[in-house]
Amino acid sequence: MKARRILSIDGGGIRGLVGCRWLAGAEDALLAAGKPGLLGSFDLLAGSSTGAIMAAGLAIGLSPAAMADLYREQRHAIFPGIAERLWSRAGRFFGEGPSAPKYDAKGLEKVLKQVFGKTTLGQAKLPLMVTSYDTVSRTPVIFKSFKPEHQELPLWEVCRASSAAPTYFPAHGMQVEGRACALIDGGVVANNPTACAIAEALRKDARAAQPQDLVVLSVGTGAHTRSISLQSAREWGALEWAVPIIDVLFDGSADSVDYIARYLVGDGYFRMQAELAIGLDDMDDVSETNIAALEAVARDYLLQPDTRMQLKRLASLL
Repeated sequence: MKARRILSIDGGGIRGLVGCRWLAGAEDALLAAGKPGLLGSFDLLAGSSTGAIMAAGLAIGLSPAAMADLYREQRHAIFPGIAERLWSRAGRFFGEGPSAPKYDAKGLEKVLKQVFGKTTLGQAKLPLMVTSYDTVSRTPVIFKSFKPEHQELPLWEVCRASSAAPTYFPAHGMQVEGRACALIDGGVVANNPTACAIAEALRKDARAAQPQDLVVLSVGTGAHTRSISLQSAREWGALEWAVPIIDVLFDGSADSVDYIARYLVGDGYFRMQAELAIGLDDMDDVSETNIAALEAVARDYLLQPDTRMQLKRLASLL
């Protein structure tokens, strides 16, 4: 497998809508330059969490615009409102206790089954990598469409495992390579899976012996700007840190990978990312106001001259 051209997509919950719009912008730039679309321009796709859903969608032939529509239309099914959450929590109280995950994942699973049906990981039209983490063995699980042991795994389950963000969704149980796993969000391993994809490309393609031989497009979903004060960081305990720590870990992981990839790959590395205003960074805010704001962030970023120049240069290298 040659894997010199890599497309990597971050996690971020409903902010995947931003990533979809940026992917659409990248595809438009490729087509304008006379190049194939995303599916024909890359050798390897990688995704974590909501990025896994986007990467898997691309891998079965869905357009970025179609996936953006999916996020808009199915957002309330994936992240139900407070009335449905309370009803769900009431039913789970005796089995899971008062600290059960915020969502029961039934809506998420229904949407994933609708999108991917009976498609298996091995049926991806382009080599695909998806990150997750097994809490039983306490090891990362990197699903690969080109690995024989993974090819018969249902694609919807792979995406479900990668998007099981702690505190938001319950872990997903499935058999992987003959062992029972309890799988949680790929962001625990690498919310930005670019480094995993680079390692795979260098391992698989002997002729791409140097990272500088690669062309990498890394697509974010918007960066947090909401600060945590010194007083809060000093005084918070387990209860206060329970939800914020997820964002901190995911963001820190993504930023460190960006730093590593930028210095490894050099001029062949492209990162699409923009800061989010405070209040737009929640992974599960599916209000109409927030959705409109995320759309505006994505649109404004694509209109920036620097972004246009970056995409034009990317298209010239692919």
